[in-house]
Amino acid sequence: MSTQTTNPLLCDPDTGVCGVPGSEENGSVTVDTTEKSVKVIYFTDPICSSCWGIEPQLRKMKLEYGKEIEVEYHMGGLLPDWSYNSGGISKPSDVAHHWDEVSGYYDMPIDGDVWLQDPLDSSYPPSIAFKAAQLQSEEKAILFMRELRELVFLKKKNIAKWENMALAAEKVGLDVSQLKSDFEGKAKTLFENDLKMARELGVRGFPTIFFVNNKGEKQMIYGSKPYPFYETAILTVNPKAEKSEFAKDWESLFKKYSSLTAKEFTELSGNGRKESEKMLNELASQGKLEKTTTKNGSLWTKK
Repeated sequence: MSTQTTNPLLCDPDTGVCGVPGSEENGSVTVDTTEKSVKVIYFTDPICSSCWGIEPQLRKMKLEYGKEIEVEYHMGGLLPDWSYNSGGISKPSDVAHHWDEVSGYYDMPIDGDVWLQDPLDSSYPPSIAFKAAQLQSEEKAILFMRELRELVFLKKKNIAKWENMALAAEKVGLDVSQLKSDFEGKAKTLFENDLKMARELGVRGFPTIFFVNNKGEKQMIYGSKPYPFYETAILTVNPKAEKSEFAKDWESLFKKYSSLTAKEFTELSGNGRKESEKMLNELASQGKLEKTTTKNGSLWTKK
């Protein structure tokens, strides 16, 4: 998506891309030898609505190909600040309606009112906080990112504020004081390294995902795509990659992922969309799940 005429926060539903000002460079991807056969290099941003839109596909990919892939998360810097005016957007409130629209397109709950009630000045602070979280634990960092996204997309919380970042960190078991120290120190350099890497690889929007084998051969998926695209990319760089079966009952899925949207549950369980939502609502009414409702959809969480 061209950033010369379009604001980065206006994600294009047709391409599934949230764009950023980028270079035309397209460097090679170097891969450290890993036990896994495919390295998945994922460029994202905490407030990228298209990235939230592919959570169902990524979660399924991890369940089916987790033994074959190693996912590496990098931040790309979607919103440095508001010192620009492009694509008809000059202030946070201009984004609110757009978020409500893409919510329906991706069938993932997004409430754009955060841009009216408590807008972010930049996506850099939560991005730097994610890099700080990675210093403690890659696994907890991914949970932290999920928590940040639930806060901003569903609960209308400004995740550029430290109090909200700390809330998310505490919930996923990170050492909050250590996070604060790293956030103010070495994580900034790690974030700058991610931005540099994105420029070198010609990343101009999110999500951008590279699938790379140990020979350095790669496939790139740009924007939101249906699940078969991701599976095909894995099998292209490693035709011998084997798919794992996983339990698709609700208890097993919620044991793996503590919160799921109806779209995610549909993707993972193999049930139809209406059937999935009905089942989740019944489980919530039985007190087995907790339901969080927004004007644009719901989230179910394991109690």
